[in-house]
Amino acid sequence: MPLIVTTGQDGISMTVELPPTGLLLIGLGPGGLASMTLAAVEAATTADHRWYEAYTALWPEADIAALEARVGPIERVMRPDVEHPTRLFELAQNTLVALLVVGDPLQATTHVDLQLRARDLGVPCHVLHGLSITGMVTGAAGLSNYRFGRQTTLTYPHGSWIATSPLETIAINRHLGLHTLVLLDLDPTGAGTGDQRPMRPEDAHASLHLMAERLAERSLGNPEGTALSEKALEGLDVGTWRVVLCADVGTADEAFVTTTVNGLLAEQGGRLNCLLVPATVEDVEAAAIARWQRS
Repeated sequence: MPLIVTTGQDGISMTVELPPTGLLLIGLGPGGLASMTLAAVEAATTADHRWYEAYTALWPEADIAALEARVGPIERVMRPDVEHPTRLFELAQNTLVALLVVGDPLQATTHVDLQLRARDLGVPCHVLHGLSITGMVTGAAGLSNYRFGRQTTLTYPHGSWIATSPLETIAINRHLGLHTLVLLDLDPTGAGTGDQRPMRPEDAHASLHLMAERLAERSLGNPEGTALSEKALEGLDVGTWRVVLCADVGTADEAFVTTTVNGLLAEQGGRLNCLLVPATVEDVEAAAIARWQRS
């Protein structure tokens, strides 16, 4: 197996062993070459083919261009290429293929599935981890990682239909005294084939209110759910919920705003946004998120 040796500005070197052929799952971090590990950059340079997976998360185009100038040509791929990876594994049988994933490559089960498929096909698979939003944002905003419940993703509505499970997750977490990390959808079509439009604060506001309306209609027409979810959803007043809008976390443009769901209408956000929905906060947590309160 070839060895790549990376040396940082401090003179510290590390050696990474890579297979001559196979699949590299490379974490890009949140944005820009500076957010990648030295090993990840060198592994991408060593690969024969570089695929940028552009449907679970996105880098700015300028950052992709800078990465391409550093490591070599990059092909953009979308959901069909990753979920139906025939071409990927055909290449990986005889060459070294790098799949470049924003954040950490194993944050999405889609990429874990690639690991399992590679094992079944006898294709070597090597992972180079990257900084992930789930590991950065909670502490960066000032909330204790130990107090978070299940995370969820807000989706765009499709016509008059929208999934209500994200709001149920948030409500149950709040009822249990747990914070929630809420990721925001990138794809209004849901197809993962292009035309991404990362959800803006006003989109999140609209989705949350539509979810609340659908849950109210469901409870009136055909009550269902566990006792816990029914209790958590009582008297749902989504618009007044406090949220922390987190924009471009881990980049030079990182910004936080503490507001309410209704207050999201007044916020611009950043290139990529997510929300934190705090439960009750005291002491350090309360002071931490108060820093981001609009005056």
